Amino acid sequence: MQLYSKNDPGIDVVSAIENQLNNILEKAKMKAENLDQTTIDKVKSNIKVLDIVNNQETNAGYNMALGYACSFFIYLFILLYSVQVMRGVMEEKTNRIVEVIVSSVRPFQLMMGKVIGVGLVGLTQFLIWVVLGFGVYSAGSAYFQGQEVNPKNAVISQTYKTGTPINNMPAINAGVPKKDLSNTFDNLDNMLRSTNWVLVIGGLLFYFLGGYLLFSALFAAVGSAVDQDTDTQQFMLPVTAPLILSIAVMGGIITNPHSTMAVWFSIIPLTSPIAMMARIPFGIPIWQLALSMALLVASIFGTVWLAGRIYRIGLLMYGKKVTYRELGKWIFYK
Repeated sequence: MQLYSKNDPGIDVVSAIENQLNNILEKAKMKAENLDQTTIDKVKSNIKVLDIVNNQETNAGYNMALGYACSFFIYLFILLYSVQVMRGVMEEKTNRIVEVIVSSVRPFQLMMGKVIGVGLVGLTQFLIWVVLGFGVYSAGSAYFQGQEVNPKNAVISQTYKTGTPINNMPAINAGVPKKDLSNTFDNLDNMLRSTNWVLVIGGLLFYFLGGYLLFSALFAAVGSAVDQDTDTQQFMLPVTAPLILSIAVMGGIITNPHSTMAVWFSIIPLTSPIAMMARIPFGIPIWQLALSMALLVASIFGTVWLAGRIYRIGLLMYGKKVTYRELGKWIFYK
């Protein structure tokens, strides 16, 4: 079949047309072969596989959505607040405010103060979102639980209990049909209750702070080495490449969270804040989580030391475009 159009229809339109044409052709073939549609419908099966992990039912779609949401949240916050650190350093440097500040504190103390200050702002916002989300969920749960019993919609059904000693008296049972929206909320409520929120929220806090400290130190070093926003482009790509790469492979990680690629991306410190949060909802071995956290903490100390060496030299450098070779020399300056 060929579809002619003035604009690209997109994959959704093409798939819909293909499905409809296939259904029409199948019915035509069945009619030509004198096949009864009722008989064909009888032999069709619709099997649903329930995933039971440690005697508890899980939902792969829900885990995929939760993992992707957590990972994108980490990516967005790390990038947003790290860029704020870089712009703050550049602003102080171009306005010559930093020359007054470093007369009272050491450059390393100034860098860490800015990193920690902006990080606490992000942490406060994160906690506000958690409390707000819990409040919305509690209010919704209370509302739908109150809607489960509605006398106006109650359906009285009579059932006869066999063997009753007095005239087989009917037992009256009031059954209340649930609305589709209420059923949907109940299913969501069951999935939310089955989630290990201590592990998920704890992982979000740890990997947000760990990833932020790791990348904000690098962004602070970039901000101290340049005088204008246009000069940051040559240094931004190597710093942001791990974050972009983690988002690029996110589809493969949430599709197969226990693959070799997913394991390595969740252990390497530059990609673990995003990759590990995508895997946590699926349940991962404790040793992988512990190794990922230990390597991330060790990398934070090394990155902060490296960024501090660049920061103390570049902070007072003006009027000169810096190269990677010159950055390497700054690291070993005494």
